[in-house]
Amino acid sequence: MAKRKFDEIYTDLKNKIETQEYSFNSCLPSEVELTKIYGCVRGTVHRAVKALIERGYLQMRQGSRIRVIFEPVERNIFRVGGIESFKEAALRNGFTYFTKVVKLEKVVADEEIATKTGFKIGDELYDVRRIRCIDGKALIFDKNYFLISATKGITEEIAEKSIYDYLENTLRMKIATSKRRITAELATAEDKNFLELDDYNCLVIISGRVFNADGIQFEYTESRHRPDYFCFEDTATRHKII
Repeated sequence: MAKRKFDEIYTDLKNKIETQEYSFNSCLPSEVELTKIYGCVRGTVHRAVKALIERGYLQMRQGSRIRVIFEPVERNIFRVGGIESFKEAALRNGFTYFTKVVKLEKVVADEEIATKTGFKIGDELYDVRRIRCIDGKALIFDKNYFLISATKGITEEIAEKSIYDYLENTLRMKIATSKRRITAELATAEDKNFLELDDYNCLVIISGRVFNADGIQFEYTESRHRPDYFCFEDTATRHKII
């Protein structure tokens, strides 16, 4: 019951901040007031507020109320600090979107693939290539490898809708962590073939290895973004080293 109440308060406060019901630089009601609003004990409210502080939505200022520090970003397709699917990101931003699968086949990792992706030589993988279209424009080219032993059953239909939805809700996988790198690279012939680059000759690349709750790497991802539709957003907290 306490966990359900915490989730309810956290989600409601987060939504109100993101929709600017609690706008940037405004103050939240006090924790005492929030306990009355949500009909719960103060400890549950405190946990929800603390979680939002840790995620960069709120800031506790000494001698004053809790202040909202979240600012909406116009072009914020992917949140690099979290793990979300393309579908989740598009819905969060209110984009119209669709995915086109241009390749889905089984491969065996050779030395080149293993070095690039972190999988072992001989691992059986799904090689998935998808074009992500936003508001009618082909803007992102996703190249993914999925470990077949952990992600059996991926089809083109699943890849068009949401592979993460399939993994979490059908295979009951718990997706845990991702190690990522952001680079800028010249567009390749493949990029130019699939994406609407206009006058751009480079892309922002987010590459990473994704692990489930058992510590198994099940995915290598390389998401190639047209730069004018890419925005990096993060919230950092300084921890003083004594």
